Amino acid sequence: MVILNRIYTRTGDDGTTALATGARRPKYDLRVAAYGTTDETNACIGIARLHCAQEDATVDAMLGRIQNDLFDLGAELASPDTGEKQDWEPLRIVQAQVDRLEAEIDALNKGLATLRSFVLPGGTPAATHLHLARTVSRRAERLMVELSRTEGESVAAPALKFINRLSDFLFVASRHLNARAQGDVLWTPGQNR
Repeated sequence: MVILNRIYTRTGDDGTTALATGARRPKYDLRVAAYGTTDETNACIGIARLHCAQEDATVDAMLGRIQNDLFDLGAELASPDTGEKQDWEPLRIVQAQVDRLEAEIDALNKGLATLRSFVLPGGTPAATHLHLARTVSRRAERLMVELSRTEGESVAAPALKFINRLSDFLFVASRHLNARAQGDVLWTPGQNR
C-alpha cells in the first residue's frame, strides 16, 4: 500500500532517488530514466483523455486501464529483481496485460482502412495527443531495452512486450479516433519540394 503524507523529504537534494527496494540511485540512472519516461507517457495519455472522453468513451476506458498498467510498469521498474527475498511481493506486468492490449488493438484496427502511406501526427485533439504519447512510449521502450541489456540489470519479458504493444495501441487508437472524424493525416513524400 502507498501512503503519502509528506510530499517533500529532502532526501533527493543530493541528486539521488530511492528505488522501491530502498537502494539509492542517481537521478540520471538508466532505471530511473526508464520509469520516469513511463510516467511521462502516462501524463501524455492523461492529456489525450481530456479530449477522448468526448470523442469515444470506449477508447477513453481503454486508456484509463492503460494508465493504471503504466503505474504497475513504473512500480516494476522501480523494484528491480535483485535475486534477494523481499519483505513484500513486487508488482510485475503479467502476460494477461499484454494480451488485453493486443485484443484491444485488434478490436480498434478491425474497421480501419489499410494504410498506403505513413501517418502524420494530427487529426482530432485526442488523436494528436495519442501520437505524442506514442512517441514518448517509444522512448520509454528504448530506455527499457537498453536497461535490459545493461550488465547487472534486468527487465522482465512481459514488461518489454507491454511497452512495445502500448505504442502500437496508441497508434491504432489515434487512427480509430481520426476515422470517426476526418480521417488520418497522411504523409505526401516530397510534397513541398
